Amino acid sequence: MVDFSKVRAIDFHTHAEESCGCHADDGYDELQSTMAKYFGAPWQHPPTIPETAAHYREMNIAAVIFPVDAERETGYRRYNNYEVAEACAEESDILIPFASIDPHKGKLGAREALDLVKNHNIQGFKFHPTMQGFYPNDRMAYDLYEAIAETGKPALFHTGQTGVGSGMRGGNGMRLKYSNPMYIDDLAVDFPDMPIILAHPSFPWQEEALSVATHKPNVYIDLSGWSPKYFPPILVRYANTLLKKKMLFGSDWPMIAPEKWLNAFDKAEFKDEVRPLILKENAMRLLGVSES
Repeated sequence: MVDFSKVRAIDFHTHAEESCGCHADDGYDELQSTMAKYFGAPWQHPPTIPETAAHYREMNIAAVIFPVDAERETGYRRYNNYEVAEACAEESDILIPFASIDPHKGKLGAREALDLVKNHNIQGFKFHPTMQGFYPNDRMAYDLYEAIAETGKPALFHTGQTGVGSGMRGGNGMRLKYSNPMYIDDLAVDFPDMPIILAHPSFPWQEEALSVATHKPNVYIDLSGWSPKYFPPILVRYANTLLKKKMLFGSDWPMIAPEKWLNAFDKAEFKDEVRPLILKENAMRLLGVSES
């Protein structure tokens, strides 16, 4: 397990890819290389879980890591959650594994979620409404949410615009409408004890995200996917005040390296007393861990 007393930060948003790097046979290779160009990432094939762990170990940063199960909507086969859990178990000194289950899998997905937490050390769940093709408040997803709520683990939702499919013909089929954070307000009402994280500065719905996180005690925001130098002023203002205990450091690795994000964070207008909350303390409280 991670020794939280020794790491300098917790990156709450990193992505896992299969050991082959990409799924060249089903088009996933093109999607990933196009995203790398969009973000200016210095690779063509994304790093594997062991490569990710090695990088974060060198940086002395713990990382929440997850796949995205969007095979039904996109045709790209998923990185099996059990394989992710097994790979992360070999890197448990630095990686915190989350799983991803397409909510269209209903009760079957709910059973998988319970098993992953009980028997495979999964610490949370990742959703990407745009890639998975669903509104977060669709009752279809509630069997899965109920299972996650039963475990007490957090659910992390992509919100706002996405680099996935950006610049590709038709956005590669990605529909931005699904990722308006206001839909997640319903979840916060219906599952008030389930921790929920709104991932990313939620362009063009930043104020909606801040509204939900301010109003609902169980809703947090991770700051991944953007360099802090581009954060909208209202996001920084809320991070420094009303939401200082609900903001989380996230990079969006491998599209954005944690050291690049942290370098920009050092120069951004965050209060000194708020920085340790964002970098580590809020994440520890959300994960239910202590430094000892």
